[in-house]
Amino acid sequence: MFFTRPANSPKAYGCLRPALRLIGDEGNMKKSFVMLTVFAAACSPAGEDEVVEAIDSEASEIRSADEDAEKRGPGQIISESAPEDWRALDPENLLVLQLDRGRVTIALSEQLAQGHVAQMKALARDDFYDGLSFYRVIDGFVAQGGDVFETRKVVSAAPSIPAEFEDPLTAEMSLTPLKDVDGYASQVGFLDSEPVGVEGETIWKLHCTGAVAMARNNERDSGGTEFYITLQPQRYLDRNLTVFGNVVEGMELVQQLRRVAPPETEEDDRGEEIVSMRVAADLPEGERPRLEILRADTQTFADLVESRRNRPEEFFYYRPDHVDVCAVNMPVRTIAGDAAAE
Repeated sequence: MFFTRPANSPKAYGCLRPALRLIGDEGNMKKSFVMLTVFAAACSPAGEDEVVEAIDSEASEIRSADEDAEKRGPGQIISESAPEDWRALDPENLLVLQLDRGRVTIALSEQLAQGHVAQMKALARDDFYDGLSFYRVIDGFVAQGGDVFETRKVVSAAPSIPAEFEDPLTAEMSLTPLKDVDGYASQVGFLDSEPVGVEGETIWKLHCTGAVAMARNNERDSGGTEFYITLQPQRYLDRNLTVFGNVVEGMELVQQLRRVAPPETEEDDRGEEIVSMRVAADLPEGERPRLEILRADTQTFADLVESRRNRPEEFFYYRPDHVDVCAVNMPVRTIAGDAAAE
């Protein structure tokens, strides 16, 4: 929070005092917003009475919204969402990973790691992954797939690409921040419904469950074809490898993959086969996944986060007023008419 005028004058303190009292009484309210609003008012020519009245009015609205969210669980919040709270996922930005078990759909990042997004699309359009496998599946860690013995020729993609551990944070990026303290980033939140971290002028995608990232050797720019999907949050990998997507459908199939160590010879177990990987837009329309995702810039999402931060169910006696960013699962649902999903 940035202040443009010191708050050590009697008048400024007089204006701030009601807000400080309010924040102390309402621990689950949007404290930073109230503080910013109050300070701006304290520095304005308005009298203290007007400031107090504005604070009370704003606090009443926030309190009402918070109390309403506390009464509803995630299921009810989602069921009562409006159609405009959702947006369709672009088939040009979806990868369809076909396993013997079924279909896994990966949403590629819309603004971050665009070199890796282009690389994965090129590999998919070259049918690079067809017949390869998930050759390294470590319980509680990752499922890694690709060309373990590097026998397959790369056609239109690059053998290796520059790392994109972080991207510049630009004014055009509409970030929905979370107020919660995070151990790996000074700020976390959601960009295009994707969990992200922010530090200074940089932004990156997080290793939450279902993150899809590029594997590499020790050299920074050695990744190119081998990818992995996280089976649990692996936040210590943030900014050390490039996350370029998230599983939005079929994560349960990834979790069911047979656990296997990397093979040392071609006769060893290579794990379960990747039948194919395609860009959804290249599939016949009737075979494309038709999905929509909850928008992060909606009241529905804010209520959903609050229901995770302070769980409303009677079972919970302690509500910490805190949520881990990776515990906020962004809802995705099938649009009617997705024959492949049905």
